Amino acid sequence: MGDLQLRSLHRDDFDRVSGIESRITGHSRKGFLEKRFAAAVESPAGFIAFAAVRDGGLAGYAIARIQEGEFGAPDAVAVLDVIGIDPDVQGMGIGKALLDELEGRMKARGIGTLRTQVDWGNPAMIRFFSSAGFLLAPAQVLERDTSPLSEEIRGVGSAGAEARSPARAGGDDYETLSRDRVPVRSLSEDDLAAAVRIDRKLTGRDRSAYYAGKLREMLTESGIRVSLVAEEDGFVVGFVMARVDFGEFGKVDKAAILDTIGVHPGFAGSGIGHALLSQLFLNLATLQVETVLTQVSPENIGLQRFLYSCGFHPAQRLVLSKSVS
Repeated sequence: MGDLQLRSLHRDDFDRVSGIESRITGHSRKGFLEKRFAAAVESPAGFIAFAAVRDGGLAGYAIARIQEGEFGAPDAVAVLDVIGIDPDVQGMGIGKALLDELEGRMKARGIGTLRTQVDWGNPAMIRFFSSAGFLLAPAQVLERDTSPLSEEIRGVGSAGAEARSPARAGGDDYETLSRDRVPVRSLSEDDLAAAVRIDRKLTGRDRSAYYAGKLREMLTESGIRVSLVAEEDGFVVGFVMARVDFGEFGKVDKAAILDTIGVHPGFAGSGIGHALLSQLFLNLATLQVETVLTQVSPENIGLQRFLYSCGFHPAQRLVLSKSVS
């Protein structure tokens, strides 16, 4: 492999990484990479980002986001969503060297699980990760477009009683769900404590640090995170957190990742979750985002049933995982 060295990514590496990405994928992911570079530099605790340098030139790179609670996971997980090798030096073991370096840096942080996603139609990447010891993870990626909800919707009356009304095709669904029936607004810093309380009731765990991190992302990564809360009589009774990204796991389209949704148990089945998703879809459609993706564990039957009822369906993507010890 020549003189191969592994070092942290620098801001000055951006143009070289962007050029390699364009050669690999056939299209530019400059906007996505700019945000990734900025986030990794400004919040190093939230990322593991490094480069492989061969004979003095950048030959490969990897960026993993550290997730602490997304999709209900109890422990920190490293999610590899950017990895690339200069086409001129592929097949020389640089990819394996990048993964080995990533695992070493994970161990230093006490992170024991590495995950990634790969498109079912990309057999080369499937073979690469399989040869590196990745296995299918017990999780499923679901997706949906951002069109209006088009099913029977449950509402909440003034006394909390359920009311039902048929959803109409078209934009009126958003008005009915989110504005006339269940007040939904953007999540603010003052809503953090309420979100933590609801999550504690749902999970039995205190995930204050996770939600504080999501709030920091919302405040510092303007235009990326889309987060909402639902209210009943002035109290927060539900919330949803999502982010808009362009280029994760090599995707060529702009997509939203829904990573957290919660409804107070006392309001389960009353339409709060539908109202949150309805407003989320409207906001994303306004941003010209066409797809929403999320990840769900197979044992979470209730969440699966809810998401399927809202039009989600299995995506053609595999979740892969590797234990790092």
